Amino acid sequence: MSETRAQPRPLLNEPPNPPDAARRSGGRDAAAEFERLYRAQVDAVTAYFARRSADPQTVADLTADTFVQAIASFGSFDPRRGSGRAWLFGIARRVYAGHCEARSRQHEKVARLAGRRELEPDQVGELLDRIDAERVGRALVTGLAALPAPDRALVELVDLDGLSPKEAAAVLGLSAGAARMRLMRARARLRKSTDDQTRSEGID
Repeated sequence: MSETRAQPRPLLNEPPNPPDAARRSGGRDAAAEFERLYRAQVDAVTAYFARRSADPQTVADLTADTFVQAIASFGSFDPRRGSGRAWLFGIARRVYAGHCEARSRQHEKVARLAGRRELEPDQVGELLDRIDAERVGRALVTGLAALPAPDRALVELVDLDGLSPKEAAAVLGLSAGAARMRLMRARARLRKSTDDQTRSEGID
């Protein structure tokens, strides 16, 4: 894909494009469609992981894993059921959940590290910049811990990751109306928790 390489991609030099997966997804047209989706959303997916990890290697690996899974299942993507952005974030959430599960099981650590792609120094530098830029987002993710997991996921997707309530609903398998109601209640609970903490610390 010489045309792809001519356009620099600092985190992933080009979108993953296994030939077998591309053929299953409809050949060249599907590959071109996937590349457009990749280029439109790779920064958002990278930021999603940068808000959840301060390790550039982990951010790079999880971003790559998300797009590898996306190209492998691209034939199942139905734009009538939601946007490509929402579909990718659904994959990213599953990738991150799998990463957390693997990290918690020590006997899987060696196998997980064995497949890591070593980063170039300039890639590490860019990822460190991105991670630093997302430090406020990581603090907010930590502050959301008081919310129930479903509400926390909804607030994260809308208020941190920039999805619309409708897109977040598609990611989480909710109706748009239910998502809006849950989001309103979760934001109110989060504000109350923040206000209570501020008062307990004596901050005006």
